[in-house]
Amino acid sequence: MSRRLVPRLLQDSADFRRLFSGETISLFGDQVSLLAVPLVAVLALHAGPAQMGYLSAAMLAPNLLLALHLGALIDRRGRRRQAMIAADIGRALLLATVPAAYALGVLSFVQLLVVGFLVGTLSVVFHVSYATLFTAIVPRERYVEANQLLHGSRAFSFVTGPSVGGALVQALTAPVAVLADALSFLGSAFFLRRIRAAEPPGETAARGQLLEGLRFIRRTPLLLAMLASTATINLFNFGFWALYVLFVTETLGVTPSTLGLIVGAAAVGGVLGALFTGRIGKRIGIGPTFVLGSFLFPAPLLLVPMAGGPRPAVLAMLFVAEFVSGIGLMLLDINSGSIQQALIPDRMRARVAGSYMTVNYGVRPLGSLLGGTLGAWIGLRPALLLVVAGSVLGVLFLLPSPAVRLRGLPDPAE
Repeated sequence: MSRRLVPRLLQDSADFRRLFSGETISLFGDQVSLLAVPLVAVLALHAGPAQMGYLSAAMLAPNLLLALHLGALIDRRGRRRQAMIAADIGRALLLATVPAAYALGVLSFVQLLVVGFLVGTLSVVFHVSYATLFTAIVPRERYVEANQLLHGSRAFSFVTGPSVGGALVQALTAPVAVLADALSFLGSAFFLRRIRAAEPPGETAARGQLLEGLRFIRRTPLLLAMLASTATINLFNFGFWALYVLFVTETLGVTPSTLGLIVGAAAVGGVLGALFTGRIGKRIGIGPTFVLGSFLFPAPLLLVPMAGGPRPAVLAMLFVAEFVSGIGLMLLDINSGSIQQALIPDRMRARVAGSYMTVNYGVRPLGSLLGGTLGAWIGLRPALLLVVAGSVLGVLFLLPSPAVRLRGLPDPAE
């Protein structure tokens, strides 16, 4: 491949190439499981709306219960890369138990709940360690460039992962398709082992400062507004996803392979969003671009519960919803990550990441339970309309905040 086709950051930094390669492999596997795990519950175990809510909640509950403690532990202990490798290997082994139990005829919904909770716990370990490793590898002035590449890879995995996942489920059954995600975690661990960047040491002062990350967020107006907005979006968006697969497959009659193509449409939008995020940020500012993404991510999903009529019209509405939402997600995620990386000092990245996750990810199981409860109570279509409308309201927290005036990366806050 010509060097001119390879982004400069991938040429300049061997460690970033390794981080990028590991993330790309892992993200692809995640997108396969995004369809495969819910479809295990729906197709193999015949789960209903409430059970789908329980499953999503089990996978996300560690963010609420453990992120604060694990963030403080990682800041104190250091050795973030080793923690991420251990988390990858652990998740691979746990996911491999699903097809093994299915082959033996002993797979149960309880096992899915346990595996989901433990995989979620190890994902928290990985996430709170990631921020410090990223900033040890990437220079500050290249944060947006690096996030564009990583999120662009994520978006590309949205194109291929769900499509492959739907095809694997159709051909091999959903439990066997989960193996793809297990193998992807091993690929991520392989590349993480080869990173040589020096990490900041653990901080003994982190002992006894469990709530310091939350205090930092509270006294940083920009970060506080971002958290309020993204937490609101996540609360209702995960209520949406708790019902989405069930609604599309059972109510709209979409097959698993077609569903994979529909979800893949978000990735096409995501790839475009990742490509143009930097240009949009330079034109209108990094903060306004983040605000735009916070609206554009949830709003198009209103088309999903509105879908009806002839089958081509239904599929068109689903594709448009996913495509435009994918663009918004990249505008939101790339700029949010870059702003946080610039704002948070190295000495407390894991604590702030853990605190941010406690709220931002912690509302996700609550959203899943909310979606499952609403779906069982008022029906799938009205429940989806309510949760998408709630998600759109998250942008209101940003309008009076410093985000609307932020042109470039902010200075570190202390």
